[in-house]
Amino acid sequence: MATVHEWTGLEALALRKALRLSVRRYSEHLGIAVNTISNWEKYREKRRPNTESQAILDTALARSDAATHLRFETELAKLSEGEVGRLAGETARRVTIPRPRAWEYESWTDDLERAVVALSHQNFAFADDLLRRWSSSYQPSELDERGTYLLARSVALQGDLKRDQGAVVGPLSAQRCYANARSLYTELGIPRRVAQLDLSLAVVTEMSGALETAARQYEDLAIDERLSPRDRARARLWVGTALSKDGNHDYAVRVMEEAIREFEGLAEQDDWSVAQQKLALAHRGAGNLDAALRLIDVARSTGITDAPVQRVRLDTAYGHILLSDRATLDDGLRVLDDAAKRAAQYGLTHQLRSITDIRRTADGPTSPSPR
Repeated sequence: MATVHEWTGLEALALRKALRLSVRRYSEHLGIAVNTISNWEKYREKRRPNTESQAILDTALARSDAATHLRFETELAKLSEGEVGRLAGETARRVTIPRPRAWEYESWTDDLERAVVALSHQNFAFADDLLRRWSSSYQPSELDERGTYLLARSVALQGDLKRDQGAVVGPLSAQRCYANARSLYTELGIPRRVAQLDLSLAVVTEMSGALETAARQYEDLAIDERLSPRDRARARLWVGTALSKDGNHDYAVRVMEEAIREFEGLAEQDDWSVAQQKLALAHRGAGNLDAALRLIDVARSTGITDAPVQRVRLDTAYGHILLSDRATLDDGLRVLDDAAKRAAQYGLTHQLRSITDIRRTADGPTSPSPR
């Protein structure tokens, strides 16, 4: 999700356009005077809202849905490009390379919004069609800044798709997509996006089994000021995930509990719920089954998202914990069977492999934990 370190009139205008509101409706939405908003938009990057207005804008953006966030990023890239073009002179921007036309950019943006929704429901085939429609149509050299931004966003989403499908490393993998998207954002000079891709690459490192390396990468990103507080808290949580998978369960519990406190302070309910799931697995690994069962119940009852991939992760974690006690072994196998069916239904290959590994080592003292 998008974050803004300091709002100017330019970002405020981009948010209004992303929300598809008139100036008056935007004024009512924010609780800020119409004249104030008009001045922001008149002076754009030269006008910085006061501290109270900065907080109001932060809240308005944070409460927006994923499609609005994507429109905000696109509008901001478009407006920023317009400012550069105005200052540098439009003549300098006229080149002979054919560019996508304005309506194509709008269609591209709409398709990215649809792809985000499709990915949230694990409709991989449809999302892949939407993303390939554009990423295969243009080379970076054919695009201006707005087009390069849309291409980077498309390639990053393709990385998310391949990660969820379990294609982690290799020439046609999440790792390759994330690395390509990172290069494009570096070229555009968007450090926050570069750091987010660093975080995604660390996830891929963890999923490929390089747990110690992943933990070090997460530790660096947990204090990286380029990331939002939410992303830094996620990095801290994933330090604990990598530690727990590597058998350092007690240390993992302490790290995860710190991340949970950060999510509480940020009022990030869904992340907090996911953290309870991962903390439950760390307690399972440490042999604290009562705590593990209590925490997985909390995670299963408080999660906001009903995305299939998260449901599979929750059920896999629950089954994993149940397998740790002979008295609940049969219940655990049944839960894992249901999770495997759902994973197969949605093509969640990585989760299927995790379930298979857990079943194979059910009688052992330690078994791999699902992401």
